Amino acid sequence: MIIGIPKEIKNNEYRVAITPGGVHTLAAAGHKVIVQAGAGEGSGFSNEEYRRAGAEIFPAAADVWEQAEMIMKVKEPRPEEYAFLRPGLLLFTYLHLAAEEELTQELIKREVTGVAYETVELADGRLPLLTPMSEVAGRMSVQVGAHYLEKAHGGRGKLLGGVPGVRPADVVIIGGGVVGTNAAKMALGMGAHVTIIDKNIDRLRYLEDVLHGNLTTLASNPLNIADAVRVADFVIGAVLIHGARAPRLVTREMVSTMKPGSVIVDVAIDQGGCVETSHPTTHSDPTYLVDGVVHYGVTNMPGAVPRTSTYALSNATLPYALLLANLGFEEATRRNPALARGVNTFKGHIAYKAVAEAFDMAYTPLEKALA
Repeated sequence: MIIGIPKEIKNNEYRVAITPGGVHTLAAAGHKVIVQAGAGEGSGFSNEEYRRAGAEIFPAAADVWEQAEMIMKVKEPRPEEYAFLRPGLLLFTYLHLAAEEELTQELIKREVTGVAYETVELADGRLPLLTPMSEVAGRMSVQVGAHYLEKAHGGRGKLLGGVPGVRPADVVIIGGGVVGTNAAKMALGMGAHVTIIDKNIDRLRYLEDVLHGNLTTLASNPLNIADAVRVADFVIGAVLIHGARAPRLVTREMVSTMKPGSVIVDVAIDQGGCVETSHPTTHSDPTYLVDGVVHYGVTNMPGAVPRTSTYALSNATLPYALLLANLGFEEATRRNPALARGVNTFKGHIAYKAVAEAFDMAYTPLEKALA
């Protein structure tokens, strides 16, 4: 198979879909890998490293898109890339289609086979290709929040961990999954008082067992969320519903009760955000104010730490990419149910139910579309 790696063009996106080591693995299996010149520079990988690993370096994005049978990316195609989409192209990347109606329509119209990293799902419900970036984003969210709590950056002027004789910051994390757990580890390690809110009581029991420090757990309901948000210095939105738009659990009214200079980091923004006042932002213009509260809604947070993120992502995606390349799309999805669950679009159909429901469009199960 011919596998193409274009350079990411999203604002301040420095990750690349695969490392030179991943290229070597694919090339050793007999596949042709073509990499756009400069695709790995943001992550610290030179063209020469890719060339030595077995890749061919192409100067322009168009050359990579046109020749490849499978395109591996990090982020969803941007409007400038829509012209490269074509029938039968296999696109393997983060898509987050439930928050991207225009892109969904383009993938359907152009009959692209879209396999989304974030919806590849194991039998036990784990998301192996989303997990590494959720770990990065969860840990980064606390660094970001601590930064914006500083007075010079619009915050209340509170140190996350306080000092002896002075209260630490109150951090509220909505969602106890991978993002929330990693955020809690960092915040607790820095000495903050952390409240985790989740609807799964067994998950909260588990988190109380494994996390140590100044921790409170609360069952998720509108009253508990409102009470916690009102006293919070820093709120992290860490809600995930597999492949679907995130529910808006923090309302505008709740935000209006927060203290001026408090901070919200909505990590769920890729899926539309779980805070009503959130909207997507970029690394070059990351924050805005609503009712005096600092909002951070960057949709590609891990792109700011590309060296770590690229290695973590490539480690997870490479086995699935190799499966697709070795067996072809149809046989690979037949043999691997987790990969089959990752298919969002196929031959002009929406093959992922939550995406279809997000836009009130027709849903065609993959088995039916394949038949």
